[in-house]
Amino acid sequence: MPDMSASLALTHLVPLAKEVDENKVTPGVLGFIVFAVMALAVWGLMKSMNRQLTRVDFKEDADPKADPAGKATSGATGPAGSAGSGSGSGGTASPAKG
Repeated sequence: MPDMSASLALTHLVPLAKEVDENKVTPGVLGFIVFAVMALAVWGLMKSMNRQLTRVDFKEDADPKADPAGKATSGATGPAGSAGSGSGSGGTASPAKG
């Protein structure tokens, strides 16, 4: 029974689709409004992200390898190389340029 209602709907919509000239189809006012709202939302999100990023304080610890005493000041416990030997956030990355 659902197939009958679908075919009935198609028989009513097909003549309407043939009446539309494909060369004159435009997004119209509704398309412009949707695009403008999306553009304003992206602008607001970018402004908010910029405001949040300016609040972040990037203070880096001194490089433990450059320490003349050879002691790590970043709170590492255990033998040297156990706390910062991986590629994680051990504080050994170089600062970002830009």
